[in-house]
Amino acid sequence: MLLHLSTWPEVETYLEQSQGMILPIGSTEQHGPTGLIGTDAICAEAIAKGVGEQVKAMVGPTINVGMALHHTDFPGSVSLRPSTLMLVIRDYITCLTKSGFTKFFFINGHGGNIATMKAAFSETYAHLSDLNIKNADLVQCSVGNWFMCSSVYKLAKELYGDREGSHATPSEVALTQYVYPEAIKQAPLSENVASGYKIYGATDFRRRYPDGRMGSNPALATPEHGQKFYELAVKELSNSYLEFLSSD
Repeated sequence: MLLHLSTWPEVETYLEQSQGMILPIGSTEQHGPTGLIGTDAICAEAIAKGVGEQVKAMVGPTINVGMALHHTDFPGSVSLRPSTLMLVIRDYITCLTKSGFTKFFFINGHGGNIATMKAAFSETYAHLSDLNIKNADLVQCSVGNWFMCSSVYKLAKELYGDREGSHATPSEVALTQYVYPEAIKQAPLSENVASGYKIYGATDFRRRYPDGRMGSNPALATPEHGQKFYELAVKELSNSYLEFLSSD
């Protein structure tokens, strides 16, 4: 059940049965010469919709722009500052808490969001405690990083080995190819790809990772692989959501 395709009476009826919501969050950033700029948001949104269908949960609007400041020397990359993203998450949760939601399960597609999200949850709990909102003390937030699902990680290693890398990976590119087969990109990729450098500022990042990849070979990706990653992530995160929903 998608929030943006629902009416307010439908949401009200849903809340009589469940106070849980799934929120996809990703990023809008470069993913090498062949990866779509919207990769992280595309993956999170597709999997969130799949989980929502599987567990009959409400799925909220995707947060498409995340914390990706280190990618902004590449054209097309868009980022929020950590402090801005924290406020976005806080305001999402505050509004939805006023509606009656108390369990927020974020399906995340971007590693750079994780630290900011955890800080945002702490800020949100403190913020809600200062407001006179019914059930604000019951609000709980959790993150499911699809790319860190054990079944996804295992398959990526089986298919790609060390060529999975850590950014513009064949696994995430494969998933976008499955979701948007009409948008598959081709480009020459150097066999030598940088890896192992720490992440600092945007200029330094592009100097160390000149084509945007981090140890990855996305040329190995196929839509068929993407379907497998999708199915594994939906299954694992559906179980995670139900466990979170039933926890105290």
